[in-house]
Amino acid sequence: MINLTIAGNVGRDAELRRTKSGDEVLGFSVAVDNGKDKSGNKRPATWVKCSVWGKRATSLESYIRKGTKMVLTGRPGVDVYEGNGSLTISVQDLTFMGGGEQRDGGSTGYDQVSPSSDLDDEIPF
Repeated sequence: MINLTIAGNVGRDAELRRTKSGDEVLGFSVAVDNGKDKSGNKRPATWVKCSVWGKRATSLESYIRKGTKMVLTGRPGVDVYEGNGSLTISVQDLTFMGGGEQRDGGSTGYDQVSPSSDLDDEIPF
């Protein structure tokens, strides 16, 4: 088995679709930053088409928005259309890294969690 791990930014809001058999699939693309070359010029990003299947697709739809930073692991593939190939990943695991575009002064969908004030400060050992 081959696994691919990538880290990058979502290029546009995720789109939930259904296959003819009724399976749910969430599609989006992630841009992976390739840094700079020896001359200091920025290299073009590598775009990866991502898909999440099943119930996770429905539950994640509202969280995957343009600009969201994430790390994805899954099964790699290649999509060929009219002679051009593109890298794909069938996502098995993902981690949100925070950040992203804010809309209408709201949050990015990620709440900052603060420690509970009722925790005892003493270490029990």
